[in-house]
Amino acid sequence: MSAVKPFGENLTAMITPFEADGRLATDRAVALAERLLDGGCDGLVLCGTTGESPTMSAGEKSELVREVVQAVGHRAVIMVGVGTYDTEESVRLARQAERDGAHGLLVVTPYYSRPAQDGLVAHFTAVADASGLPVCLYDIPGRSVISIDFSTYVRLAEHPRIVAVKDARGDLQFASEVMAATGLAYYSGDDPLNLAWMSIGAVGFISVAGHVVPGRLRDLIRAYEDGDVFGARRIHEELLPLYRSVCQVGGVAWSKAALRITGFEAGNPRLPHVPADAVLTSEIAHVLKQYV
Repeated sequence: MSAVKPFGENLTAMITPFEADGRLATDRAVALAERLLDGGCDGLVLCGTTGESPTMSAGEKSELVREVVQAVGHRAVIMVGVGTYDTEESVRLARQAERDGAHGLLVVTPYYSRPAQDGLVAHFTAVADASGLPVCLYDIPGRSVISIDFSTYVRLAEHPRIVAVKDARGDLQFASEVMAATGLAYYSGDDPLNLAWMSIGAVGFISVAGHVVPGRLRDLIRAYEDGDVFGARRIHEELLPLYRSVCQVGGVAWSKAALRITGFEAGNPRLPHVPADAVLTSEIAHVLKQYV
C-alpha cells in the first residue's frame, strides 16, 4: 500500500441524522461523529450519498459541517461531498465547505447530465480551483451513469489539489493502471471489495458498514499492512454477511436501521428513501448479532 493517505485510511460515509419531524439534528450528528471516531475511524465523509446530500439545503450542509468540524475536526479528517450535476453549485458548495472548516472535498461525477470527458475535466478542475482544499474524485457509474476515462484521470492528476479517488466502479485492473500512471491515492467505495482494493494498493476505505464495525475495518487495515494477509482475509470473511445485508437494503436505510438497533437514534431517511420495514429491520438485527 502507498504510504500517502491524504484523507486518513478508515473513513465512514456518515449518515445525516434527522429529527422525528425531518429537521436536521446537528446534536445527533456530533454524537455520531464522536461514536465513529471512538470506534476506530480516523476520518468521516459528510454530505455524501449515504448522507442524503441531494435532500439537504446548502444551509443545512453548512450547519452540519460547521458543527461536526468544531466538535471533532481536531481528531479526524472531515471530508465533505460537494459534487452535483451543476458546476456552479458545486463550486459554491466547495467554497462554503472550506469556510466551514472542512479538510477535503469529495466530488462525484456529474450525474444525470452525462457530460463528455472534456466536460468532466472542466467540471472537476473548476471545483478544485474554487478552494485550497484537496479533492477526492468519486467514480460511481452505477449512480452517475458516466465513468471517468483513463486519459481523463491522467489529465486531472496534473492538478495539484486533485489527489485521490473514491472508487465504486470496481474495475481493479483499470484502477491499477490509473494508480501506476498517476500516483492518485485510491479509497475503496465498495465494502465487499475492501480487501481486494488493498491488495492492489488502495490506501483505505470510505465505508458504509463502518457505521457499526469501524473497529473491525481498522483491524483489517492493520493486519494487511503488518503483513498478516491471512488475518486480514479472516476479518474480510467475517464481515461478508454484514456486507450482504448492506447491499440488500441499501446504504441509507440500512445504516439508519442498524444504528437504531444498536442504540443510536438517527431518525428516518428523507424521501425518496424510505426506512427499512419490519421484515428488513428484523433481518438486519439478526445479522448484527454477530458483530455488536
